[in-house]
Amino acid sequence: RDSRRPSSWKEPTVTRSKEEAIEMVSAFRAQLAAAPDLPAAFAQLASQESHCSSAKQGGDLGPFGKGQMQKAFEDATFALQVGEMSGIVDSDSGIHIILRTA
Repeated sequence: RDSRRPSSWKEPTVTRSKEEAIEMVSAFRAQLAAAPDLPAAFAQLASQESHCSSAKQGGDLGPFGKGQMQKAFEDATFALQVGEMSGIVDSDSGIHIILRTA
């Protein structure tokens, strides 16, 4: 409910607080960190839990360059090595986990 657009394909109205979202996403991140196949686990979790339209592609946003995403999201993405997963990322759109694939 604290994001710039508190609705998604999954929920017409998102009512959880930022703190609740961080707690939920932190648990997802711990689950992913323990997965033997991170890319597969990330895709499966994203397809079930992500509120982004990229959920239909297993969380894959496709290629993007600098200046195409919100600054917090972009900065976190480009700070990662390929194959590396981010910590919790807070942007104007909500709370994220990023797995850099390219």
